[in-house]
Amino acid sequence: MSETQGGNGLRLLVVEDDPSLQVMLRYNLEKQGYRVEVADDGETALTAISGFRPSLVLLDWMLPGNLSGIDVCRRLRSMPGGHELPVIMLTARSEETDAIRGLETGADDYLTKPVSMATLEARIRALLRRAQGPSELLHFEDIVLDLVKHRVDRGGRSVQLGPTEFRLLEFFMRRPGRVFSREEILRSIWGENIHVEIRTVDVHIRRLRKEINGPGELDLIRTVRSAGYALDNEGE
Repeated sequence: MSETQGGNGLRLLVVEDDPSLQVMLRYNLEKQGYRVEVADDGETALTAISGFRPSLVLLDWMLPGNLSGIDVCRRLRSMPGGHELPVIMLTARSEETDAIRGLETGADDYLTKPVSMATLEARIRALLRRAQGPSELLHFEDIVLDLVKHRVDRGGRSVQLGPTEFRLLEFFMRRPGRVFSREEILRSIWGENIHVEIRTVDVHIRRLRKEINGPGELDLIRTVRSAGYALDNEGE
């Protein structure tokens, strides 16, 4: 495992045990200006995350040794700051149930091999994209979202959100009370030209609900049957 020298691009960690795929991913991503580190098993990946401090992780599901990609993702999310690190899971497993399991474990995106570099690069750019512009706080009920510090508080307690859940909450907080279809949410969060399964929206909504709703707190994300979702104080 060795770090790319030179360049000021964002850091990507590729966790993949196939040598030929390692070379292909590294070559193409470095051409795009990223600094790339490669790990070929779960233990090495967790060590690299602490030392290399990547901006995003490309994570293979099937890895040699005792830790699968699912295990790595679960451990990553329990590490300090691990909720904020974007993770794209790459896998040969194509069943919808596998995709849902990967997303529910903490992955922000899920791609089935073989995947084109154009698609992968688009997904990487989408996940790395952050709100730009002036300093701003968004408020709804007892939720405060800080766009600069990338921080969310509810009722005075800190809420740890992954990158996709943070964007979802920001999207809703800019338009409280409005009902959005799953298709509208997909286009706004993932982009017009990126193919993402519609069920992905439901997975991330469940994760957002789990994090922002503490014991005894009102569920501020309302499910509107046959229509979509809204942020309001009417509950589900």
